[in-house]
Amino acid sequence: MGDVRVGLVQINNSFSNQNYLPYSVGLLQAYAQKYARTPDRYEFLLPVYRRLPIDAAVQHLEGADIVAFSTYVWNIKISLEIAKRLKQQAPETLIVFGGPQVPDRAEAFLRQHPFIDLVCHNEGEAVFLDILENYPANTWDGIGSISFLLPEGTFVHYPRRDRIEDLSLIPSPYLEGVFEPLIEANPQEQWIALWETNRGCPFSCAFCDWGSATQSKVYKFDLERLQREVDWFAQQKIQFVFCCDANFGILPRDLDIAQYVADTKRKYGYPAALSVQNTKNATERSYQVQKLLADSGLNKGVTIAMQSLDTETLKSIKRHNISLASFQELQRRFTQDNVETYTDIILGLPGETYDSFVEGVSRAIENGQHNRIQFNNLSILPNAEMGDPEYQQEYGMVTVESRIVNIHGSLVESKDEIYETQQLVIATSATPKEDWCKTRAFSWMVALLHFDKLLQIPIIVLREVCSFSYREIFEVFMERDFSSFPVLNEIRQFFWDKAKDIQNGGEEYCKSAEWLNIWWPADEYIFIKLSVEGKLNQFYREAEKLLNQFLSDRFIQIPVILHEAVLLNQNLVNQPFQTEDLTLDLSYNLWEFYQAIRRGIQIPLENQPRRYGIDRTSNTQKSWEDWYREVVWYGNKKGAYLYRNVTPTPDRMLQPDVPVAL
Repeated sequence: MGDVRVGLVQINNSFSNQNYLPYSVGLLQAYAQKYARTPDRYEFLLPVYRRLPIDAAVQHLEGADIVAFSTYVWNIKISLEIAKRLKQQAPETLIVFGGPQVPDRAEAFLRQHPFIDLVCHNEGEAVFLDILENYPANTWDGIGSISFLLPEGTFVHYPRRDRIEDLSLIPSPYLEGVFEPLIEANPQEQWIALWETNRGCPFSCAFCDWGSATQSKVYKFDLERLQREVDWFAQQKIQFVFCCDANFGILPRDLDIAQYVADTKRKYGYPAALSVQNTKNATERSYQVQKLLADSGLNKGVTIAMQSLDTETLKSIKRHNISLASFQELQRRFTQDNVETYTDIILGLPGETYDSFVEGVSRAIENGQHNRIQFNNLSILPNAEMGDPEYQQEYGMVTVESRIVNIHGSLVESKDEIYETQQLVIATSATPKEDWCKTRAFSWMVALLHFDKLLQIPIIVLREVCSFSYREIFEVFMERDFSSFPVLNEIRQFFWDKAKDIQNGGEEYCKSAEWLNIWWPADEYIFIKLSVEGKLNQFYREAEKLLNQFLSDRFIQIPVILHEAVLLNQNLVNQPFQTEDLTLDLSYNLWEFYQAIRRGIQIPLENQPRRYGIDRTSNTQKSWEDWYREVVWYGNKKGAYLYRNVTPTPDRMLQPDVPVAL
């Protein structure tokens, strides 16, 4: 047993009942064990890696001489509470905080939390070792990248030390056996691995702290080490690997890395999935990397992180050096190759207006994004450029403190649950409060109608046949008089009320104790509500009537095409308790037309009778709970809410005596 007992805390949220191996503190331990003057001097307790009742966490850390916390927005408050209780219980314990949630300007943070002895800034491995080696003398002179308060209250900050350029100096916690005792002590866990192939980010997006934290340069871990880590993931049967790189695909070797992971999966079945954050300058290499991950099943789709399609907004957030055109070209190629993509867009960015936002959404869809746009709220990180009060003042940013809840996260809480919070942007000078609510409600309406696919077929048909912009069609559902449309009015009002709730500090998602006892996105919540309350048929009647009014106002008469498009969409929406398949006769080739547009191909809409066989029974859910989980929740990212097994029969093969269901 060592002379100095060290506790490590890196609390991550569970993900689908899986937990992350605490990689950051694992790095600290591996580095200390390799480079300490007398490694045996230190005894490392098993790390705290998930949310626990405070008493349980404190009890686990009892007897530690030093306790180090790795903090981010999802764990800062619980980490502070554990540290506070530890200090009350054992004042001699040295409490150290690090991670992105430690402010660069730490004086106020330290005065607000006097139970913290030291904070570390930026890379932690070498700093943490220096702290260990200076314990118990507690002389911190000469240790770079730390801040603390002297006993008499003077604030001391030592400037940032140089980053480690040769990352091979940092031992791998996976290969050094750091996690074996943790895995052995928790055989019930399904582990997720966090993984770095490089460190650094050459971009300076104002909402992110990567660029400011790393000062641009990208340093690499050596390839042989990375391959051995992938082998370790396979040996440990790790299903899911989350790559922490800011820009996977930015280096030529990233294609080789992806190929190695794909080969390992093919040989051993693990890892089953590799989640990466794509490089922001979309290049041919980026396309090849993502295509490889998609073809090997490691990635269920490609995320295109556009954040905004407005050039002035992109300048405001310092993403003007990231090419929108190459993003759009990537999306077009993936669509043609039948690789699913998802687009990230952030609400409330500085400089973005309601008009520029909805125009951007419309263009993204016109460019072929029919799978999903993730409409993310803007949250302020303390060390990002947006965390600077002067920046916020320049753009008139208004924030509200909001409790953090996870999409599809459980409502189950412990007795002494500590809530994490975030600073959400709920208005800017370009998007005043009323416009922010309008933008937020518009986003949910687009998600419900287009990406949840409740009306995607008629929306695409109207766009192609009548040349409306997607914006024009979506705004029909936001701006019309709904006095004779009770269901549509209820939906629109729900989205507005939820937007105002967020603006007043409410959570980002909608809780439902009866629907799996979890938090739902507002659009999915409405989809479930319409289904459970038996209002879907009324929804489609009102939607068709509303769209006919919209067309009539423009002297356009296509009642048969619109009716059949709505009818086809209505009968394809997945619902539970199905006992019969369906045959649907239409006078247009709407299914083929719709599918071609989704693949980026133009075919004519032909007035030729079609019979569509719809398989609704093969995988039907026999309980609402199964449907909530397997269709609405698990189908979220793809918006996989339509039956997929549709068999078209051309007119020449139709048999006159076949019964028609609708």
